[in-house]
Amino acid sequence: MSETGTLKAWIAETLEAHLAPEALEVIDESHLHAGHSGARPEGETHFRLDVVAAAFEGKSRVERHRIVNAALDPAFKRGLHALAVRARTPAEAA
Repeated sequence: MSETGTLKAWIAETLEAHLAPEALEVIDESHLHAGHSGARPEGETHFRLDVVAAAFEGKSRVERHRIVNAALDPAFKRGLHALAVRARTPAEAA
């Protein structure tokens, strides 16, 4: 999905392009879900995100999650199973 070939890298690149975040952490937690529904042996199915972006100003928690999920929709169609999102404004992160 990305030039480096990992879903993790693609997620970071995509969110950088869509949100221009001040801070972004993409954590692959797939190993914690081995044997669970949606898990694959090769991993890259379960991620946790911490995103700090001005794009979230004035948006509810649900709206923020929808923005992130919409940006990452192609990944869900290609095997991303679960995404935990912490989406904050710069003021909230300070």
